[in-house]
Parts: sequence; structure tokens; C-alpha cells
Amino acid sequence: MKDMAEPVENIYNLIPKEEVRIHKPPRYISTFRDSVKVEEQKNKAAHRTMGPAKVEVPSPKEYLQKHTKEATQAQKSALLDSTGRPPRCLAEDKKRPPVPTRAEHPIMGMQTNKSFIKTNVAEAVMAVPKKPQPIFVDTKKGDKHLLETSGLVPKYIKRKDFGTTPEYLVKRNEEVRRAQEEYDAYVRERLRMGAMKQLSEEERQNVLEGLKKNWDELHHEYQGLSVVIDTPPKKTHKEKLEVEMRQLERDIDVFERHKIIYIANN
Repeated sequence: MKDMAEPVENIYNLIPKEEVRIHKPPRYISTFRDSVKVEEQKNKAAHRTMGPAKVEVPSPKEYLQKHTKEATQAQKSALLDSTGRPPRCLAEDKKRPPVPTRAEHPIMGMQTNKSFIKTNVAEAVMAVPKKPQPIFVDTKKGDKHLLETSGLVPKYIKRKDFGTTPEYLVKRNEEVRRAQEEYDAYVRERLRMGAMKQLSEEERQNVLEGLKKNWDELHHEYQGLSVVIDTPPKKTHKEKLEVEMRQLERDIDVFERHKIIYIANN
């Protein structure tokens, strides 16, 4: 074993290894250490003699008399159960009734014609069978969940107010209708004053057809441009046609979406 041990002179021992020191954390010292010491020293010799150091001396007039402890002993024995141990609960409302004395006799002569067997049979026949609680399974392992709280039961369609318009929507629709009436009255007033003129359906269709005809002409001209646009005039002409076609498309969209169009007289 000595021959197989690592020799002192070794290539791995040329560089000295740094000694690693483990720094232990400081020992925990309670902040109440001094107060505990003082309290322990204070109460250390309190009962070194027989009983407390200072005992109140009984008065000579209150001497122990005959049969004075019998009532106390009876009270203590009343608090014990049959095993001689105190009961678990001694509350007044949970105490058992006292045991009847020898002088107390049970009530005699009470009879009943009730047949408990027939009564139980009748109750079992008239009883409503308990319905199983609806559940659903959502995993292959059979995990069960209540169906009522899953959101899959259409229970809200059985409400009395189901399908009726909510009150806030009724108020909102009324406000929208009132605002539309005010706007229509304002427009009629402005028309009466001659500030605007409403286009008829025939005039609107004529304007729309004219816009589409102009767009067709520009589109035909745009399709006739050369494939290679390498000069500034050609680029300018192409951009001009694109701008005019986009403007015509916007105007056509406005005339198609709005059935009633007003224009200023001036």
C-alpha cells in the first residue's frame, strides 16, 4: 500500500493548491436572550421553600368548621362521568339531563295505535326517487364535473325576459332616433333657406354614370401606355392618370353608398 501511495514529488504537486476555507455563518443569537435570562433569574427561587414565599394568613374567625367541604365534594363528583373523568363538554346547554331519583316514576298508561311498519312502508312507496346529478366526463381517465356549472346547459333561455331587448339598448335606440329626427329637421330648415339642394334619384344616376364613363376613358388611356416608362414625361403622365382614377373611384363609392346627396347652391 505504501508503494501505491502518491509520492510527494509529483508533477501535479508542482503548483501549490490554494487552501479553501469554509466560512461559517455567524451563530444565531436571539434578541430576547437578555430578557429571558433576567426573567429566569427572577423566578428561579420563588418556590424554594414549602409553597410561595408570601402566603396570606387566614383570619382566626374563618376557621374550618364541620361538614363545610361536603358540598364542594358533591359538586366535584357531579362533574365527573361514570369512569371518574371530567366530561369533554361542560356547557350548560350540552349537559345531559340528571338521572331520575328513586321517588320519580315514569309516565304509565300511554298507548298508541300507530303501526310504525305500515308507516315506513307508506313513506317508502310515496317517496320520490332521487334523480342523479347530471355530470360530464372530459378526460379518458373518467374525471367527472358538474354539468350545470360547465356552461353547456342552456338554462338562460328559460328566463322570462329571454329574447327581449335590454333596457339600455332601448334607451340608446331612442337617443339615436331622436338625434336623427333633429338632424333631419335641421336639413329641412337649411333646404328651406336655400343653402343646399338635394339631388333627385335621376340626377344622382346621371352623375354616377358620368363618373363611370370618365373612369373608363382614363382606364383605356392607362392601358395604352407603353410597357417601358423610362422618361420623366411618361412617368408624370402615368402618375397623373393613377391619381385621377383613384379620385374617380372614391367619388363613385360615395354616390353608390349614399342614396341622399345634398349640394350647395353656390
